[in-house]
Amino acid sequence: MVKAEETSRVEFLPYFGDESFTPNWMTPESKEEKEFHKIPDFELTNQLGDTITQKTFDNKIYVVDFFFTSCPGICLKMTNNMTKIQEAFKDDPEVLILSHSVTPTIDSVSVLKAYADKYGVLANKWHLVTGDKEEIYTLGRDHYFVENDLGEPKSVDDFLHTENFLLIDKEKHIRGIYNGLNRSSIAQLTTDIKSLKKEI
Repeated sequence: MVKAEETSRVEFLPYFGDESFTPNWMTPESKEEKEFHKIPDFELTNQLGDTITQKTFDNKIYVVDFFFTSCPGICLKMTNNMTKIQEAFKDDPEVLILSHSVTPTIDSVSVLKAYADKYGVLANKWHLVTGDKEEIYTLGRDHYFVENDLGEPKSVDDFLHTENFLLIDKEKHIRGIYNGLNRSSIAQLTTDIKSLKKEI
């Protein structure tokens, strides 16, 4: 018996606009959707030395995480799980991956390139990025909301560490948050990417 492909449980995935990750239900292309929280532009450098901005992700769905190459703990498991996402969509030009280094002064382009080579990261599919630490931390905390410590103000001196993966749609909205260490969460992310591809 062929197992029916699992689909998301709802017609459209929810939208997320703040650190509480309360789901907002709205219709794509609506006025409400157009005015909803979006990831702002950025300028970072990937493992090939290329400049990466929001233009890189025009008309793309992308998955985001934050890591560092010398991480002794969770990062390796996150990288292995992100590799599963890369494998599932490796022939799909609509889906990209964006991994930000949280130790950008250590993770230079050459260090990122060595890490990419070691773990089978596909160039131009999965961008490992370095850049200005303040920009990366501001993106992570104020726009992707990856550290969910409600009411705990953090500075750039407080280390940014999270196992969360985020799903970003073609309009730069956050459409899902997933535990990058959890197998069923990764399976749900794969399913939700497929659902997002079917949206308007």
